[in-house]
Amino acid sequence: MEGLLYGRLPAGAAEEELGAQPQGSEEAKAFVNAFLKRSMPKMKDEAIQDMLTRKAVVLEHYFKKKKKGNRKKTKGFTAKQRRELRLFEIEPEQQRYAIFLPLHELWKQYIRDLCYGLKPDAQPQMVQGKLLKADLHGAIVTVTKSKCPSYVGITGIILQEMKHVFKIITKEDKLKVVPKLNNVFSLEIDGFISYIYGSKFQLRASERSAKKFKLKGTIDL
Repeated sequence: MEGLLYGRLPAGAAEEELGAQPQGSEEAKAFVNAFLKRSMPKMKDEAIQDMLTRKAVVLEHYFKKKKKGNRKKTKGFTAKQRRELRLFEIEPEQQRYAIFLPLHELWKQYIRDLCYGLKPDAQPQMVQGKLLKADLHGAIVTVTKSKCPSYVGITGIILQEMKHVFKIITKEDKLKVVPKLNNVFSLEIDGFISYIYGSKFQLRASERSAKKFKLKGTIDL
């Protein structure tokens, strides 16, 4: 078997079938040495010859190092810049209750999907837990209790939720900024009423999904 693998090609076969020129042993040796020296430029001749005597040669390939370009990271606006640009301001002509009714309908469908359909036999604690972590943009809420009597009775759609306040549009097309602190809000959907104690709810909407709320019977304002 080894004779078949390492035997010489028949005379004329190399040129006729492979298109290669036959070489003598000295020429072949010189070619191999030159090839190895070119393939492994960092190795000395003695080391190459030593490797040849072992009959095991591992050719090395050198990759050209790519130059790293200085990528500029895109920076977003700071909180101060956002305030100066008034990015979160709602224009007066857009402060109309009717404009945001479709948003409320979308929110109701979102809550139904979140609470597995809000079936009559749904566990109140499960629904309450889902609502505490849900996005409230589009929900209709009412201020039921407050240390400031002027806030009690305000009802409308939540347009913006920030860490300390709700921005609510009322049916009278008035935009109200209601603080969460010292206020209790009620939220009703499909007959289920939930109460939000604003003093314990002072988180951004994006932070509430990871917050663990403790359900208590009564909470002081």
